[in-house]
Amino acid sequence: MPNKKRLAIFVAVLSVALGFLAITTPVYAASSEKVLYAFQGGKQDGSEPLANLIFGSSGNLYGTTYTGGIYKDGTVLELTPKNGQWTEKVLHIFQGKYGSQPTAGLVVDKDGNLYGTLSNGGPHNGGSVFELMPSNGEWSLKVLHAFIDNGKDGVGPKGGLVFDFSGNLYGTTAVGGAFGLGTVFELLNDGEWTYKRLYSFNGKDGVSQPQAGLILDKAGNLYGTTYDSVFELMRSGGKWIEKRLHQFKHNGYDGYECLSSLTMDTNGNLYGTTALGGADSSCDNFAGCGTVFELTPNKNGTWAEKLLHSFHGKGDGYYPLAGLVSDSSGNLYGTTAGGGESNDGYGVVFELTPNDGKWTETVLYIFTGDADGGSPGAGLIFDSAGDLFGTTSGGGVGNGVVFEIAL
Repeated sequence: MPNKKRLAIFVAVLSVALGFLAITTPVYAASSEKVLYAFQGGKQDGSEPLANLIFGSSGNLYGTTYTGGIYKDGTVLELTPKNGQWTEKVLHIFQGKYGSQPTAGLVVDKDGNLYGTLSNGGPHNGGSVFELMPSNGEWSLKVLHAFIDNGKDGVGPKGGLVFDFSGNLYGTTAVGGAFGLGTVFELLNDGEWTYKRLYSFNGKDGVSQPQAGLILDKAGNLYGTTYDSVFELMRSGGKWIEKRLHQFKHNGYDGYECLSSLTMDTNGNLYGTTALGGADSSCDNFAGCGTVFELTPNKNGTWAEKLLHSFHGKGDGYYPLAGLVSDSSGNLYGTTAGGGESNDGYGVVFELTPNDGKWTETVLYIFTGDADGGSPGAGLIFDSAGDLFGTTSGGGVGNGVVFEIAL
């Protein structure tokens, strides 16, 4: 499938018989796509944007690229709209001694400072957390925390950051920690950005190695994902207690390989995607084409998982790597990195609409892998008009694009 160096994974045979599974036909909608910027991949440019974009207060778009720039370690970019056109500006080019290869997007504070994570490199070669501060049209980088390779504070932050109500930052590392299986950390906004490891995954309940960032509920509890689980971290007596909310069955009907962050609705239900598994086993050596799921809290403290959609590869997409975004009506929107025109296609943009307990999928756009982009590994965001914006890791002139879908 497209961009195999990013998407290649080891899979096994799905053990669910097709005779028991309901396969639905996707609905198509003619939505227009506009490429706002195609990455050139040169020394002053970025390449392979893998993460979600964000809007700044002035309507500018901010994002990261995984590679590109002078040192080939990735960049931070800004896109500015004017008279219907978008101008790209590289705000920062990463180099390995401070950190490299951002796989996640950015967050912004009230002063317009940008924050993010770097999955590799850094002063201690374990990745880093950074801040970019604007001043007179220039941007300066500050490393807030440098992870130590094989360190107990964590290694390799691949997910993004999230602010709490006090301006503190929370994130995850994929490995490292007390047991080498990843961590959840906090950067306390005390004027110095003090690092604190909140939790080390130990693997005892099957939860380990988170690849994505976290979300918070109104009470300040944290929610996240690992390859095969959804977890919650709750404050209790000055400590953080981890609870597994759901475990996906390997090669399972309900999905597996959860690589994205979650979305929570106003009722406290959680929504997410799995890259593999599901009702259709026609993709990736019968490992399944991926799913969209919902987790609903029960009164007794347990959570019930519901499969909202199974992807089919050809027609409606395959391998959803990113999380979801919801509109005011409760419709869900997302991307798949593959599928579309065929099982080996270049991905789609999709919408899921709820109706009487069932969800209908509409394919909004199918990427061709050419000038329009291909293999979106990131999720979507809305602008004030309700249109969708995102990135693809490939296509354009070969290094990915920033796109808009008009709804």
